[in-house]
Amino acid sequence: MRAMVFPKLCVGDSKDVLKSFDGDIIDFVLTSPPYDNLREYEGFDFSFHDIAEQLFRVLKKGGTMVWIVGDATIKGGESLTSFRQALYFQEIGFTIHDTMIYQKNNFSNPSRTRYHQVFEYMFVLSKGSPKTFNPLMDRKNVYVGYSALGTNTTRKKDGGFATQRKRTIQEYGMRYNIWKGNTAGQENMCKHIDHPAVFPLWLARDHILSWTNKNEIILDPFCGSGTTGVACKELDRNFIGIDIEKKYIAMAEERINSLQGADDYDLFSISGVEI
Repeated sequence: MRAMVFPKLCVGDSKDVLKSFDGDIIDFVLTSPPYDNLREYEGFDFSFHDIAEQLFRVLKKGGTMVWIVGDATIKGGESLTSFRQALYFQEIGFTIHDTMIYQKNNFSNPSRTRYHQVFEYMFVLSKGSPKTFNPLMDRKNVYVGYSALGTNTTRKKDGGFATQRKRTIQEYGMRYNIWKGNTAGQENMCKHIDHPAVFPLWLARDHILSWTNKNEIILDPFCGSGTTGVACKELDRNFIGIDIEKKYIAMAEERINSLQGADDYDLFSISGVEI
């Protein structure tokens, strides 16, 4: 493929664009793909299996991917597309490192026959053991300053017990794997982003901080309006975004370019789509 210049924005079908990439070059993938026809994406129907295999190929050993996805309700039942996708990722070699939850602070469509739907899955997948984990330590502990009551012990292999040193509870601990926060609509109150399914900037930032280091290469194969790219620019990461729809690539470019010190873009097209 061509020499990398960042940010790199690509117009085309991800299954085709990714084939032009060398293998083992991406440190982290963060994306929320179109799923179950819950949104209209200019009539685009993505080839999940082909794209999944290409994502595994281009990810570095120890690289991580966060796949944010939900399920449609069809004929009264959930599609479970999310789980089928996770199982296929496992089948082709990914490790299911964690199943996290993105819990939204509000909901779009009130439910009449079930509890209101306020979450999406965030499957954390890795190619081998994750090479990077920078835990976010912002969960305030209720019992800050206290130490555990009684004697702290762990059971040894021979069945006996080992005594552990008592620790004083710090003010902040590591987050749980359920992340609750504003939706993109709440983040961008009184603003309009012309894309049917934008995910919040805070969510992109926090995953990028958790699984990557500065100057690493981050890919969003369904980049849409460019939220992942905006977070990469803010956090000094190198961004590659792919989208089949030209107008979304233009939107992503505009959003990233609105940040101070934005770089020149490497823009290219594939499958005959002109920029």
